[in-house]
Amino acid sequence: MKRKRFSVEQIVALVKQAELGLPVADLIRQVGISEQTFYRWKKEYAGLEPDQAREFKHSPMRTHVSRSWWRS
Repeated sequence: MKRKRFSVEQIVALVKQAELGLPVADLIRQVGISEQTFYRWKKEYAGLEPDQAREFKHSPMRTHVSRSWWRS
């Protein structure tokens, strides 16, 4: 299995920087990720605090919602 390079807290911090007005192009270049990855993270973690993101990541409801989305 592929090892993750970024923790949930790091992802949330990166998304928060973009929300504060830093240019996305600069952020993704500094971190070394693609624009697609950034926007996927933004869709999933926007508006969350690091402790909320950690709880959301391990939530059984998140899995249920994701699976029902794929079925439709």
